[in-house]
Amino acid sequence: MIETKNLKKIYTTEEVETTALNKVNLKVQEGEFVAVMGPSGCGKSTLLNVLGLLDNPSEGEYIFLDHEVSRFSEKKRAQLRKKNIGFVFQSFNLIDELTVYENVELPLLYLKVPTSERKKKVNEVLEKMQLIPRKNHFPQQLSGGQQQRVAVARAIVGDPKLILADEPTGNLDSANGEEVMKMLTKLHESGTTIVMVTHSPAYAEYSQRTIHLFDGHIVTENVNEEFHL
Repeated sequence: MIETKNLKKIYTTEEVETTALNKVNLKVQEGEFVAVMGPSGCGKSTLLNVLGLLDNPSEGEYIFLDHEVSRFSEKKRAQLRKKNIGFVFQSFNLIDELTVYENVELPLLYLKVPTSERKKKVNEVLEKMQLIPRKNHFPQQLSGGQQQRVAVARAIVGDPKLILADEPTGNLDSANGEEVMKMLTKLHESGTTIVMVTHSPAYAEYSQRTIHLFDGHIVTENVNEEFHL
């Protein structure tokens, strides 16, 4: 599903040039669950942004769903992204003025899904996430764990092939963190491909494989023989 070849990302200002990713070679198979770890500033979020078609690499190739996408225009990236990729962020990124239902419905509006089908899909995913009693609440009326459940619901409502999760448990206590990891595990078991950035070795063990980044390089890869089922 994903392959990068000598991927580089360089940020340039008038004073300094920063190499965020340096010759990253990575393969992620369809249906795989991969964790990405490393210290702050090592390039984890930059890698996720490139994989999620939010940014183009400076050099190298990125092959996604058999397309070489590294030089796609923003319009072409957006079209591919909204049909195939769901995002879960540490800060939830919910819209405060919208209800739980409306936040989850938003990706389907962008995809121009008909009203009746939208309603069915949103209610199904809210049921799966145990959020039906909260569907008319606003984000500020929810706990952190509930907000992240809404964020996961929004990410999966369009049935994306790939979920990119950037520190999805970072703002949660351990109980809610475990709950989110169990939800991601269920998604993986249903066939969704997941790439997750995390600082937590315990949460990385939920994945099949852990990649360690340092200074923009992949330095080690570990297969998690007994990832959680």
